Amino acid sequence: MKTETRPYLSLKDYFLDRYGRRVQKITVALPFTCPNRDGSKAWGGCTFCREGSRPSMLTPTVPLEVQIKEGMERAKRKYGEDIYFFVYYQSYTNTYADLETLKRIYDTALEFEGVVGIDVGTRPDCAPEEVLDLLSEYAERGLEVWVEYGLQSANFETLKRINRAHGVSDFVDAVLRTKRRPLKVCAHMIVGLPHETEEDVYETAKLISALPVDGVKIHPLHVIRGTVMAQRYERGEFNLLSLEEYAKLCAGVLEILPPDTVIHRITGEVDESLLIAPDYCKPSMKNRVIQEVLRELERRGSHQGARRDTALNRRTSR
Repeated sequence: MKTETRPYLSLKDYFLDRYGRRVQKITVALPFTCPNRDGSKAWGGCTFCREGSRPSMLTPTVPLEVQIKEGMERAKRKYGEDIYFFVYYQSYTNTYADLETLKRIYDTALEFEGVVGIDVGTRPDCAPEEVLDLLSEYAERGLEVWVEYGLQSANFETLKRINRAHGVSDFVDAVLRTKRRPLKVCAHMIVGLPHETEEDVYETAKLISALPVDGVKIHPLHVIRGTVMAQRYERGEFNLLSLEEYAKLCAGVLEILPPDTVIHRITGEVDESLLIAPDYCKPSMKNRVIQEVLRELERRGSHQGARRDTALNRRTSR
């Protein structure tokens, strides 16, 4: 839980509290796609996305077992042997396949000693009951299972502009159905999307806060080469947030979110070779962004959850 020395509940602290040691995510890439890429709902994918947001060092042509093994070996060299692991199915939509295929890839995580959980990145319109039931089986076998849903914004006009091809209601429905099971939900939101106001950002945080969401990833909008967003940015159709502006908005979001919501991340980064802007979203700036958000919270004398009741206009009876 958040304490006086923790202005927000980070994923690292959550894992330390729960497991008593470091837990490292092993990110893997698989040859999936998305319904807004393959034409079943739309074409081209999200305007901000390049190759399913796959880390550059990963390729889906490498066997899954090899990706996991090599990822664990890298983590042990860096952090020592006394660590646990999560297998993180990240790029594209990792529930967008038949049950047999999904079971095979999720089962692979069970083959490795030290794996205590799986983390499945997907879309809120790609969570059919049978897939959620399958994921529940892993939780019932003792794994911690997170399902990550990309919301990005609670503004439906924004969702249309960025070609999400789903609505806010899809997100609400997916969260409520997922939480009927022993699964944890992480929501993604992007701060600084084109044409959004401060109120739009906080409304997204309020929606997440009002739902049984266990964790949140907060990303600043960054423009990646080869995307539709890059074309629009280069035409001058929108501006990006400065680091100071982002830190203030991110701190405001943290103030709205419940204090027991696990904050998986408060920034996003991409290889410099692919990044157009802003420069604070390159890997070497990650700690700088985190420190700016922490300084903003300190300047306010604030912390995660400080404005939650006010933001949601809650009243208590006497």
